[in-house]
Amino acid sequence: MPPRAAATVRQQRIGAELRKLRERAGMTAREAGELLSVNAARISSIEAGRFGVSADRIRMFAHSYGSSDEPYIEALVATAAGRGRSWWDEYRETLPSGLLDLSELEHHATTISTAQIAHIPGLFQTVDYARLVFRQSIPKLSPPEIEYRVTHRIKRQGILFADNPIPYTAIIHEAALRMRFGSRDVTREQLEHIVEMSEREHVTVLVIPYEAGVFPGAGQTVLYAEGPVPQLDTVQLDAEHGSVFLHADLQLEKYRTFMTHFRAVALKEAESRTLIQAIIDNL
Repeated sequence: MPPRAAATVRQQRIGAELRKLRERAGMTAREAGELLSVNAARISSIEAGRFGVSADRIRMFAHSYGSSDEPYIEALVATAAGRGRSWWDEYRETLPSGLLDLSELEHHATTISTAQIAHIPGLFQTVDYARLVFRQSIPKLSPPEIEYRVTHRIKRQGILFADNPIPYTAIIHEAALRMRFGSRDVTREQLEHIVEMSEREHVTVLVIPYEAGVFPGAGQTVLYAEGPVPQLDTVQLDAEHGSVFLHADLQLEKYRTFMTHFRAVALKEAESRTLIQAIIDNL
């Protein structure tokens, strides 16, 4: 099998988990290669996500490294099995890879929580709101580039309307709700859409009011995607240069703590809905 031209975040994650297992076993790449009858360069390439690994190979690696955590191993196998063409692949020639990786992360997550300070979460954005967000990009995007991003963002929202939708929690700061994007009609439509989404059984909307003041992680915009086991959770952060994906154990623990703080300072669901409605009424 030839090496991949560019590994996706999912493929890189599989390799990173295999590297973690090897390092916990106290093995070098050369020692692992000797044990598994492959050269050290191939071990390094697999761990970088440049070569695919089958389910049997993952199990062989894990057991050779002394791992007995069967739920974790099988979850890793299931992650590797998520190959094949998906809807986001149609954007592979037109959008940055980070946006496609985000689609894949959301698609395979078992639960998603997000905390947004300045923007409405992407999975809630209306077409008009999303278009205005992308018009603020630097460097400036062309009209076709904007429309590609808008349609991609709207298709991502399909996970909230699936037959068996995943639980989704959106923690939104009051500042994001009051920030005007476009006309009053655009803002009103966006806020009304959030209220409507908050009434879905699998969706939780919590608002952090101005009165909360300063709190840990106040400058963060976080998406926390839970995997089939906690070891395969992933954090996605927005940055000007694109998405950043984190999965080191200490990083996950840090952002779990942030999400706990966000929930602690947010209003309850009913109070959050009441505040959003009050903002709508004052437009």
